[in-house]
This record gives sequence, structure tokens and C-alpha cells, in this order.
Amino acid sequence: MTRAMEKITAKGHVNVSAKHKTTLEVTADHELTPRGDCIIAVSSNKGAASLSTTFKDAARSDDAMIRMIIACGGLKEEVVGFGSKNLTFTHPRDLVVRKSNYCCGRTVMIMADKAAADLDRRIVEQLKKPQPVEIILIAERRRTRMSS
Repeated sequence: MTRAMEKITAKGHVNVSAKHKTTLEVTADHELTPRGDCIIAVSSNKGAASLSTTFKDAARSDDAMIRMIIACGGLKEEVVGFGSKNLTFTHPRDLVVRKSNYCCGRTVMIMADKAAADLDRRIVEQLKKPQPVEIILIAERRRTRMSS
């Protein structure tokens, strides 16, 4: 099994609402307007493009399982989804998790079990505070069997 992990640091923001029903986003941008209802953290130290080659290779497979662990204010939330051979990891600032199978340069996980609106409201209240947010992304890919 191939396994890769990324640690991302970000911050909460007063305008986090986490109301989007199909996506969840972490951005390197420092500001957030109330329209950004999928954004759960700002000032990220990584975007999709700056994730490690090891992580990208593990996630860029249709048999990859991906987990995102969000930790803030003493609370944790986990989002589980999948990778795809169509992931490109080209966006410099954004990391987007999607419930759909849509892939673009910002996408780091598809077919996720949660979007921003599905997060526990207790952690959303913590994400509204300008405090540290730790994001861990884990990609696990099963090795395909060698034919004999």
C-alpha cells in the first residue's frame, strides 16, 4: 500500500460560515468575504500545486482513498473521499474537497462524505475565530497485484 501525508497550517476567520452543500475549501488567501461559504480556513501555507509529489502520486489514482483531518480549538473533524487519475494539483492557493467527481486544478479529493455544510457546528464555531487550524491530508493507495 502506498501512503502519503501532508500537514497544512491555516487560520480561522470571522466570515467562515461553512454553508456550502457540495464543497469544502482551504485557501492561502488571507481574507474571506461572506460569499465564500465553502471556505473553512484561510492563510494556508499550501495550495494544491505545492503538495508533495509523493502525495500527488498517491492521490492521483482511482483506487486512492483520501482523508482530511481538520483540527481547531481542541476539536477534530474527519472528511473521507477518494482520489482520481484526473486530479491535476495545479492551483497555487486553493485546496478543494468535493462531494461530486468534478476535478480541476483546485481539487484534492472527490466523492467526499462531507462538504462545508456537513461539518459539526461546534468546529465551525471554532473556525470562525482567528486561531490556528491544522489540516492533515492522507492519501492511501492499494497496490495492484502483480500477475504471475
